[in-house]
Amino acid sequence: MSKAFAIPRLSLADYKTETLSGLTVALALVPEAVAFAFVAQVNPLVGLYAAFIVGLITALIGGRPGMISGATGALAVVMVSLVATHGVQYLFATVVLMGLLQILAGVFKLGKFIRMVPHPVMLGFVNGLAIVIFLAQLGQFKNHETGEWMADGPMAMMLGLSFLTMLIIWLGSKYIKAIPAPLLGIAAVSALVIGFGIDIPRVGDLASIKGGLPEFAIPSVPLSFETFEIILPYALILAAIGLIESLLTLNLVAELTDEKGGTSQECFAQGAANVVTGFFGGMGGCAMIGQSMINVNSGGRTRLSGITAALFLLGFILFGSALIEQIPLAALVGVMFMVVIGTFAWSSFRILHKIPLSDAFVLILVSAVTVYSDLAIAVIVGVIVSALEFAWKAAKRVGARAHIREDGTKIYELHGPLFFGSIASFQDLFTPRNDPDEVIVDFIDSRVWDHSGLQAIDALAERYKAAGKRLRIRHLSHDCQALLTKAGNRVEVSPDEDPEYGVAIDYEGRLEHE
Repeated sequence: MSKAFAIPRLSLADYKTETLSGLTVALALVPEAVAFAFVAQVNPLVGLYAAFIVGLITALIGGRPGMISGATGALAVVMVSLVATHGVQYLFATVVLMGLLQILAGVFKLGKFIRMVPHPVMLGFVNGLAIVIFLAQLGQFKNHETGEWMADGPMAMMLGLSFLTMLIIWLGSKYIKAIPAPLLGIAAVSALVIGFGIDIPRVGDLASIKGGLPEFAIPSVPLSFETFEIILPYALILAAIGLIESLLTLNLVAELTDEKGGTSQECFAQGAANVVTGFFGGMGGCAMIGQSMINVNSGGRTRLSGITAALFLLGFILFGSALIEQIPLAALVGVMFMVVIGTFAWSSFRILHKIPLSDAFVLILVSAVTVYSDLAIAVIVGVIVSALEFAWKAAKRVGARAHIREDGTKIYELHGPLFFGSIASFQDLFTPRNDPDEVIVDFIDSRVWDHSGLQAIDALAERYKAAGKRLRIRHLSHDCQALLTKAGNRVEVSPDEDPEYGVAIDYEGRLEHE
């Protein structure tokens, strides 16, 4: 058995910790799944089934043990227009196609490109998502029928019990190790509310979570090209958002636990989970940073915690709905507020004035876009801005040291990268009219990065040829030589107009190959 799927040896204490951690996660999953189902305008059970199926499969075969997946708001907001326009069956078909695309991403190992996400983007992602989680909890302080804020009395009671839950979690994490602190907070506040009959909103006020086992069914949509045209754009967007959120969460959990995760394996697991959930009436899902943080902070480190969370959730649906529906929302809000505090990268405030201004801008930009748009757009925007900023800096690094040898040949010793961003600066380094008849450009401290760089070399050679002078190139690396050879096949230069540039290898005795 590979290391990724190896079953760890756990003590009885570890089994207890993992199981209780899974129970805590399952309790927190219920209102989240119901709320996201409402966002997507589908039956609450569609969200709960997705949380169970996606959570179970990714816990079994995912790339990061201890990470929790389920129905998420980032996906739900994309599903709204599809459900409103074409109905829930088209959603199920879209989720299946979304899963297939994610499986392909795993097969072709596209998950490795998550390493291209810069650290400021990661910090922005974490901070933005923490703000999103916080804002999502504010909806619990509104009347679920009218959508208006609660009256002063109920509002004060909700806030008081939420802060009491937070206090119990904070104290429990310090002094009580036998029970995960979030579970302790939920249990204590629930006992208080139920015991004294305090009239505040409970899970059952959102919707009934009672149901049966999910049943297999092929989505009832026409098998036609027209259907494919409808669901493909949604599937592409959902697959991208799901993988970006999952892989960024994987990296975050890996940093917290100091253990690496398998990106390609996670892509495959997310895809397989969504294919299955689409056939069993679920709305699809991806990794959930909030529940993953609850699990990690409660001691969940292995696949067991994720598996038990999914099984507990199924148990709630089948057998325990009456009890779970009595849990006060204030207790779950308190848990999520603690998740927000633990998720937000408070250190970013301390480093903002220490890091480059461009990095600080990217951090704030990604946080803002995450809050006001969605995660996928925020990460893409952050990566693009970071890439442009890097290209701008790299473009300014190209330069040359020029000197003339005793035989009258002028040598330009180039340094810095030659690519699309630096070709203007590269061209400005040379003065063909004023240079001697023989010119050598030495690339020993430079690299050609792309075809634009090769075109710049060709254009420079043409400039020297037009001036009646000869340009030679030496000390190109082997990969640059290969690029130049390939470019020679694409650049349309006839033999009688050959600019006569080539590779000059400066051995003792000046043997030059052109």
